[in-house]
Amino acid sequence: MSKPRIVFMGTPDFAVAILDKLVKSDSNIVGVITAPDKPAGRGRKLHESAVKVYAMEHGLKIMQPTNLKDPNFIEELEGLHPELQIVVAFRMLPKAVWDMPKLGTFNLHASLLPQYRGAAPINWAIINGEQETGVTTFFIDDKIDTGAILIQKKTNISEEDTAGTLHDKLMHLGADLVLETINKLENKEIAPSKQQENRPLKEAHKIHKETCEIDWNQDITSIYNFIRGLSPFPTAWTTLHNGEDDLFLKIYSAKMDLEPRQLKVGTVAATKNELKVAVKGGYINLLEIQLPGKRKMTTKEVLNGLKLAENAYVG
Repeated sequence: MSKPRIVFMGTPDFAVAILDKLVKSDSNIVGVITAPDKPAGRGRKLHESAVKVYAMEHGLKIMQPTNLKDPNFIEELEGLHPELQIVVAFRMLPKAVWDMPKLGTFNLHASLLPQYRGAAPINWAIINGEQETGVTTFFIDDKIDTGAILIQKKTNISEEDTAGTLHDKLMHLGADLVLETINKLENKEIAPSKQQENRPLKEAHKIHKETCEIDWNQDITSIYNFIRGLSPFPTAWTTLHNGEDDLFLKIYSAKMDLEPRQLKVGTVAATKNELKVAVKGGYINLLEIQLPGKRKMTTKEVLNGLKLAENAYVG
């Protein structure tokens, strides 16, 4: 039996791992659709998506439509005669696109749907203190992340996981799941199931810089989860009020010190090697931070060059 003609759609690194798995499994990739090149950096040079770079390296046909409803794009896509389409971290598709292949169009989402629909499921699972998450393949329909579920795979979230480590864990789990989904769709071994919405649903809306500011009035566990749920990107931040200087401070990693707190919430306490913030339930011990115009450093490195005022505080 000939392998189905697959069109793959995706943009970031997360999608590259899945595409790589398909290529190495000798899947029949007839086309790759990714985002148009965008100006980036100080020189505003055109930046190619991670998926485009990979596709070029492997000689795959690339399409970069600005408008997914453009008749010329639809005609070019039809000309590829796709039998199955796979979507990983891409845009919302019009029906003319997702309804085209005979085997359907399925998406890989980095959560256990229907929980954490939206753009940032990995971040929000950690921020909310979840102990379990996973990946889901589902048929695309005319809404966002609501289609019939094909297969799900679960994994644990450790107390040390960050958005970065969980991203990689789900990326590899998702690559295996996509292959399994393709095989079962080919062999008609999947019975798609409607998403169950008869429970409170947690959303995974897009995260913006202004919503990454730490609220030091929260309890110690919530703050710790917030920091690791935004690390290494887009990164939790705060303002360090150091005497007459106000410094924008990115925080990449921290740990909880569950010791009796003597200082007012938000007060900064420093030793030669440690920088801690008093919070409800103890102290948040900052481990990796970044000051404006500097590289990411350990707290010890920062303290070697930063004179901390006695009344320093954050918030």
